[in-house]
Amino acid sequence: MLDVRSLGTILGVWAHPDDEAFLTAGLMAAARDAGQRVVVVTATHGEHGTTDPAGWPPDRLGRIRALELAASLAALEVREHRHLGHPDGSLARQHQLQAIDELAAIVEDVQPDTIVTFGPDGLTGHEDHQTVSAWAGTARAASAPQARLLFATTTESFVRRWAHVHDRLNVFLADGLPLRTPDADVALTLDLSGADADRKLVALRAHASQTAGMLATIGADTLREWWSVETFLDADRTPLPQRRGADAGAAAVPGWGTWQLVG
Repeated sequence: MLDVRSLGTILGVWAHPDDEAFLTAGLMAAARDAGQRVVVVTATHGEHGTTDPAGWPPDRLGRIRALELAASLAALEVREHRHLGHPDGSLARQHQLQAIDELAAIVEDVQPDTIVTFGPDGLTGHEDHQTVSAWAGTARAASAPQARLLFATTTESFVRRWAHVHDRLNVFLADGLPLRTPDADVALTLDLSGADADRKLVALRAHASQTAGMLATIGADTLREWWSVETFLDADRTPLPQRRGADAGAAAVPGWGTWQLVG
């Protein structure tokens, strides 16, 4: 683990409420404890994040998830949040240049030393996640090219250890995911335990509309341990897959599976 203070001001760019907690709650808490500025950007309210849209209509779920996000960030002492206001599940169909300009304006305002987001795989393969990753990279190039860009990733050891959980929960949406990133390629690792892991669990529990089902299925202890290690790739030092059109065949980079980048 690198000294988190070396990351300076951190800007997290995510698609939905709860993305930030699953992937960076430990990182954000450590940075805040060290007195650093942390800003979170969320592209949508996640208003379609349910298997019961009749019981949770989009307007209601969006309001609930905004409150959940506020509570989760409060547990981590993160006080700055920006919302882009896009409809959930639609990011690839938004006006891309306009969306990137809006995000670039936030980057320009915050002037982060480090930007953290999804890799181009979207971690779970979700199209919104992949789109936000592309937006973040382009906005960084336009407004803060000196900022370090980190991609949240998963490792070989993570895949092996938690295969039994992944078999029970429908989290990863394409063959080849979760990624089995070699340990040698990981730029930053946080291994949470004790009070740090408990704090992350509190942040995850705050997203109850998304995590209550997981807790009922696997229990709090397993959820706590499942995401207790946060790993990141340095975008500038990692070979990335190429974009593929709808008619493309096999993955452009071996080992990345069958998922396709949007666009």
